[in-house]
Amino acid sequence: MKIAINCWVLRNKQLDGIGYFTVNTISRVIRNHPETEFLVLCDKNFTENYFDFPNVAKHPVFPALRHPVLYIWYMEVVLPLFLNKHKPDLMVSMEGFLSLVSGTRQMPVLYDINFEHQPQDLKFLNRLYFRFFFRRFVKKAVRIATISNYSKQDIASFYKVSPKKIDNVSCGINSNFNPLTTNEISATRLQFSGGKPYFFFVGSMHPRKNIQRLIEAYTLFRQRTGSDYKLLLAGAIWWSKSLIEEAYNSSPFKEDIIFTGRLSEEDLKKVLGSAFALSFVPIFEGFGLPIVEAMQSEVPVLCSNTTSMPEVAGDAAVLIDPFKVEDIAAGMEKLYRDDALRERLVQLGNLQKEKFTWEHTAELFWKSISRALDV
Repeated sequence: MKIAINCWVLRNKQLDGIGYFTVNTISRVIRNHPETEFLVLCDKNFTENYFDFPNVAKHPVFPALRHPVLYIWYMEVVLPLFLNKHKPDLMVSMEGFLSLVSGTRQMPVLYDINFEHQPQDLKFLNRLYFRFFFRRFVKKAVRIATISNYSKQDIASFYKVSPKKIDNVSCGINSNFNPLTTNEISATRLQFSGGKPYFFFVGSMHPRKNIQRLIEAYTLFRQRTGSDYKLLLAGAIWWSKSLIEEAYNSSPFKEDIIFTGRLSEEDLKKVLGSAFALSFVPIFEGFGLPIVEAMQSEVPVLCSNTTSMPEVAGDAAVLIDPFKVEDIAAGMEKLYRDDALRERLVQLGNLQKEKFTWEHTAELFWKSISRALDV
């Protein structure tokens, strides 16, 4: 059997949520199935060794450039030529893009369809591309993989396809997250927050991540409690930062709001593991990986009660309405004042996190591939 996997999403030493999912899931699928030949499609600058297995051939067929016009060229010209030449039994796309003209069986991974619900968050041409093509990708696909029951039902309902065509393959936790010692926590806090406890957010500074309301809620929390706890935000600001800057500049506690930028894997492990609590309050998530990474680190979780996040958090988090600054601030204050609650959430998180392993996701992903091949 021969399976092509479009891993164009991957960049050297710059893994984001989709990148982590791709590397952790696909490397295990490849390792577990040495009888299958895998053709890994990547951009021409990609040199990492994530998929260096005997049954893998890497094909650098895509330029690194990204633009909606180029998406069409790659997907409808470059990719079909490759598929016609190599004739795989299935093409799996880790970022959801398919070729509408190719006759090869194709299976996308759709993590969520936030672009349909919040189109204003995308640049104009990206918005046009995503909203025009993805409904056609869904129809074209022989099978679809996604990462939560929420996303499965959302995709089925919005695009009017049978949920039986969609598989929830869940998600895993990166193994480098674990509880830190008291000395490690003290050293990390001294380095990143001047020794003070802090609420922590990690993620790209996309509008759907709700950073403006988080900063406003932190300001309200400080005013109500008199606490000197800080707010650390880790991640790259890739979209308009005007609303974030407005909330930051208007806060009387802006000296205690710290933007770390993108952290290395080692620093992220330390900064998350040293947090007083994770404050993860996006408007929309297909999964919400930082929630289970915090559980793995034995850090209490405050997260949104929308989309997939209650499903991922279970009863091991303080759930809040991300549209209400008052509610976010109240959740922060609840964690601040209730040590017993924080300890209980850590214990419940130790149970909840067991539901999410990369081995399980790889197993479910292979089952989805097998169903796609049986169509």
